[in-house]
Amino acid sequence: MSTDFQRAREALGARLRELRTEAHLTHRELAGRLGWAHSKISKLETGKQTASIADLAAWAETTGFTDVLPELKNSLRRLETQYRSWRRQLAGGHKTVQEAALTEEQQAQTIRVYETSVIPGIFQTPDYARHLFTHSARLRRSPRDVEDAVRARMRRQDALYQRGQKYRVIIWEAALYAAIGGPQVMTAQLDRLAGIIGLSSVALGVLPFSASLDLTPKHGFWIHDERNVIVETLSAEMELKDSEDIALYLRTGVVAAKILGS
Repeated sequence: MSTDFQRAREALGARLRELRTEAHLTHRELAGRLGWAHSKISKLETGKQTASIADLAAWAETTGFTDVLPELKNSLRRLETQYRSWRRQLAGGHKTVQEAALTEEQQAQTIRVYETSVIPGIFQTPDYARHLFTHSARLRRSPRDVEDAVRARMRRQDALYQRGQKYRVIIWEAALYAAIGGPQVMTAQLDRLAGIIGLSSVALGVLPFSASLDLTPKHGFWIHDERNVIVETLSAEMELKDSEDIALYLRTGVVAAKILGS
């Protein structure tokens, strides 16, 4: 979890505590009126738990400050642009996440990608993507809209054949050996990857196991122009917009590119 995210969550919690105290309610009194556990009030106010829209609406109504609900919603929205849990994002399935990624990518001219253990979605075959979506839905217990998600991911690949966008992609060699879906799926996927080479919109490099690394590959990331960085973890997707964070990831990509050029 990012420090910026936690600070924003604590700031929202402080605002909720302010509303409670102005309403002259104790923790237990507010919890009783809301029908919540006393611990939930404490966790929300101290930034140890993220409020939902429904939580904020109930809090504002119960404390008598319904006029501040738009403010609270905006605070939550800003917070979630930094840290978006998969539990919330996948509540409606994987298709909506893929459509959001398509919208993000359509707004960028240069997309820089670094992946350590998986073939990037924009290069995946349907079978490879199908396997990933199936197991992701099982792991996260989200709706299994696998076929819709696969079709949405394939639509993202149209940009590879259009003018105006550039993809600068580096894959760690481990991604070529991770047998996602078994030998047949991987054979087709590697063939697809080979077919990408030569596209004018794509610069693709594979960082070999034998490369001398000053930095070890820790996780993948996507940079859209120099506007934001998207980083995925098992539990959430983080969007980094701070200029220093973006510069750090850009430098990391440059280091990897220099290794390939050496």
